[in-house]
Formats: sequence, structure tokens, C-alpha cells
Amino acid sequence: MSSTQQQKAAGAEGLVFDARPIIAAGEEPFGAIMAAVAELEPGQDFVVIAPFEPVPLEGVLSSQGFVHEAVDIGGGDWRVRFSRPS
Repeated sequence: MSSTQQQKAAGAEGLVFDARPIIAAGEEPFGAIMAAVAELEPGQDFVVIAPFEPVPLEGVLSSQGFVHEAVDIGGGDWRVRFSRPS
């Protein structure tokens, strides 16, 4: 299983992508995040967990029709849910 596959998990809250290990390794998660977005099923939410609020990503996905809700989950980490309005 690739490290990207290890960072993604589908569940009741949608597809969850934990970018923290990728960023901690000094790598850029944007390509893997966008690949995960491309895999979303219609109506499926996308959740990103990151060690900061991913404001640039919020802008990119907003331009693709997503709305987002960002929550500071403590310890400097953020959980951002992206969804497409019906």
C-alpha cells in the first residue's frame, strides 16, 4: 500500500485525507489531495486534516464548486470538510 493510500480513508464522514504525515516528511500533499478529490463519488464529502488551515486549498476547491467548513481541532491541527451543494 502506498503512503498516499495509507493517508486516505472512506467512512461515514466522506473521504478523509490526513495530510499531516506527508507534510511532516517534508513533502507537498497537493497532488495527492487533488487526485483524491478526482476519486470522489457524487455527493461524497472530502475531509482534509492538516497541521494548519489550508487556505490555498480552500480557494482552489471553492473555485471547483465546493463549500468548506474549517475547524481548529487543537494542537495546531485543522479539519476541513469540503462538500458540493446540491
